Order: sequence, then C-alpha cells, then structure tokens
Amino acid sequence: MTTPSVLSGTRILSLALNLPGPAALMRCRRMGATCVKLEPPAGDPMGKYNPKAYAQLHEGVAVLTADLKTEAGQKVLHAQLAQAHVLLTSFRPSALEKLGIGWSQLHSRYPTLSQVAIVGAPGARAEEPGHDLTYLADNGLVPGMDLPPTLYADMGGSLMASEAVLQAALEQSERYAGTGEPHPRGRYLEVALSDAAGYLALPRQWGLTQPSGAVGGAHAGYRVYPCQDGRVAVAALEPHFAAALCAAAGAAAGDLRAMFAPATHQAIAAFLLTQTRQQLDRLGAEKDIPLHTMA
Repeated sequence: MTTPSVLSGTRILSLALNLPGPAALMRCRRMGATCVKLEPPAGDPMGKYNPKAYAQLHEGVAVLTADLKTEAGQKVLHAQLAQAHVLLTSFRPSALEKLGIGWSQLHSRYPTLSQVAIVGAPGARAEEPGHDLTYLADNGLVPGMDLPPTLYADMGGSLMASEAVLQAALEQSERYAGTGEPHPRGRYLEVALSDAAGYLALPRQWGLTQPSGAVGGAHAGYRVYPCQDGRVAVAALEPHFAAALCAAAGAAAGDLRAMFAPATHQAIAAFLLTQTRQQLDRLGAEKDIPLHTMA
C-alpha cells in the first residue's frame, strides 16, 4: 500500500534517540517528509542493542553526527535548524535549555520553525525519570509479573508525535493560505509518553477489557482457548459470528446474555479442545467465524 505523500516539502530535523522519536520520523518519512537526524558521536543506543530495528527506523533518513556540547557541533545543529520546518526532540526540557535550544530561544531565532517535543510526562512532570514500562504500569497496563509483549507507550507516543508533525504542517498551510504571509509562525507541540499510555488504557478504564468486560473474557465468543495442538484466538463478538460459533460447538445459541453464561463458555471450550489448528482454520473459513490459531 502506498502512503500518501502529505508531508512532501516538509523538512524535519530530529535529535530524538531510542524508539519513540525514530519511529515517528519513520512514519513522517513514509508520508513524504525529508528527514535529517543528528546523532551524538556515540550514536543512537538503538543501533547497538538492536541493529535490525535501527536500520528499519532510519531507512531513507540522512543521519549526521554532531556533539552538541561543542562549538563545532552547535554550528552543524544551527545549519540544519535554518533549513528545517519541524524539530523533533526527546530530551528533558532542562537538557534542551542547556544546549541553547529551549523553545523560547529556538522560537526567537527561528520563528517559522515548529517543535514537536516528546517527553515522558506532561508539563511540570517532564523532568521526571521514566520509561515505557513505568508509564504502562501507572495506567494499569501491567497486570501481572510478565513484561508487556510490546512497547505500547513508545509506539503510541510515536503515532502521536507524527500526528503532531501533521498538525503543525496543516495549521501553517491553512492559516496562511491566500493571506500573502511569507513567514508562518512556528508552534510548540508536546507529546507525553504517559499520555499515550493513558490513551491506550482507556478501554481498560471503561471496563471493556476487565475480566467482567465483553472483550476481557466474559463474552464466550471473545477469548483465547486451548485447542488440540495449540491455541485459538476467537473474536466472534457480533451476534451473527457468535451464532455461527455456537452452532459449530453445539452450544445453545441465544441472546447476548447467553454468551456470558458459564454453560456457553464450557460448551465452546470443550468443542475447541477436540479440534486441531488445521480443522479450526478450515472451520473459520467455511463458517465465516473470525478466529486465528496459534502454536
């Protein structure tokens, strides 16, 4: 699928390391942006602990090296800032101030430049230490002792950051279209990873994914069950899907209330345990039941 080049003509300079910033930059590049990244002499830590991820994240990105704590590095930085439409950062605000590129300093020198600042938590909490795991834990998304299967806050934050880049580009083009304004003013947009975790946690807060919720295990048609040679994820939530599942399992097909009854759970579980993954794949295709088998 070809991604629309909605950011064609937009030049982004990124100072962001690790995952959220590079992931946002990857999405912006795929939307047509010209992307440049400045890395410290030691490089991006991602390049060391997962070269494969680093390579995919930086495909098509022009990566330069500069020590921003030196005069030479500052010259490289400001040469790039003078050409950029959006600056993407993931430092704490105090670190940006020390480098001479806090928002007030930046905006005064480059009034048309927008900044998308990825922080851990919003506002005054932006200086607090944290990472993906702590933001997920704070929002009830680490219910047991196991680590989450992916980096939800980081990846959710990257989506919000690329959305913020789009917002900055759209506001500039709309606000000044047809006005003759040669120099649209830049904007500061903050993206907090804790907010991304909170947004992803909304279904749990609403009760949808709690054990008593329809997609938390209480509905017999929306669960992971063991089968004869593995597992099967069943997502027969709508009435016609649930009816097809119950018919296949020999369970009494009734109204929505019946799908929450223990007897329905037991009947479906007993049937699925007799089936192989191959049989269930065929059943799903033939009876139009949304399911996915797993080893």
